[in-house]
Formats: sequence, C-alpha cells, structure tokens
Amino acid sequence: MSIFQPVTLTGKNVILEPLHADHHDGLVEAAMDGELWKLWYTSVPAPEGMAAEIAKRLDMQAAGTMLPFTTRLMDPATGGPGRIIGMTTYCNIDAATPRVEIGYTWNAASAHGTGTNPDSKLLLLRHAFEVLHCPAVEFRTHWLNHQSREAIARLGAKQDGVLRSHQRSRNGELRDTVVFSILQHEWPAVRNGLEHRLSKR
Repeated sequence: MSIFQPVTLTGKNVILEPLHADHHDGLVEAAMDGELWKLWYTSVPAPEGMAAEIAKRLDMQAAGTMLPFTTRLMDPATGGPGRIIGMTTYCNIDAATPRVEIGYTWNAASAHGTGTNPDSKLLLLRHAFEVLHCPAVEFRTHWLNHQSREAIARLGAKQDGVLRSHQRSRNGELRDTVVFSILQHEWPAVRNGLEHRLSKR
C-alpha cells in the first residue's frame, strides 16, 4: 500500500481535507470569487467544468499519481472547517523515492493575501517531510506567472531550471515551466520562515 493516503491536515487558518464529490458546490462558489477560470495563466476550472475536474482528480488519486485536497477556512467560532476556498494537491507522486510535487493549487480571490496560502504550504510540506519522509518536494509554474514564481520563492524553494516548450496551455500555446524544489535538509529553515510569517498575522 502506498504511503500517500487521504488525510486531513489542520493549520492555523485552513483545513485541508480529502477532495470529495460533495465539495462541488462550494468549489464552484470559490472559483466564482474572482472568476478565477478567466485568468489565462491558471488552470482553475470554470463552474460548468468543476464536476469533471473533481472526477479527474479522484481518478488520478485512484491511480496513485495524485492526492487531492479541498481547502477550507478555519471557522474561528468553532475551530472546525468553514467555507471552501479552493483546492490543492500532491501530484506527480513518486511513491518509490518518495517524492511529490505540490501543485494544481488555487484559492478564491478574497482569500489572497490572508495567510491561507503559506498555512496550506506549511501543512503540505510538514506532512511530506516529517510524516512521509520525502527527500525533496517540487513546485512548478508557468514562466509568465510572476505572482506564482514570487510566492514559491518566498517559501524558500530554489529554482532548479526551466522546461522550455514543456506543455500546452488551455489556449493551445506552448508554455515554459519553471521548476523549484525544497530539499529535506532545507526544510527546518523553510518551516521556521513559514511559521514566522504566520505568527505575524
């Protein structure tokens, strides 16, 4: 059995829970917050495509190549799960090494800049390094998505390189993909940096 099994991860601002078909309506509402599917550099599904995206991610989970999560805000009143704000995953899973990429992540526009992203990354990285004992965790993004590249660099990830003409974007154009990674021995410093950022909020 693979070590990459569905798990709920609870942080300061968010709760990451295993993706489920019942999350559909909440995910549609989150995507409509900012009409994120209209941003050319993202792969956020449009409302009418959300059911297919959920099914695709769950199929990839069954195949052992992805572990998808739904991102919820922490409800300050109850300390439990609140409204759905987006999705994230462990993807490109290499169970033998083990090694993963954190990707296919998006959050509702109203959640940007509120600490949800660093909290989500802290949860995923801590689980990958401290529970799954991955020697490395990878991040990838579009060369032209400067916001994403800057956010990944702020985590403490180092750029490994650029895969030129790597894959087709939704509009059919070839995109260059920037690859970053964090190694196991770098994790304590990255963790301290993320915890410091969250402590200031």
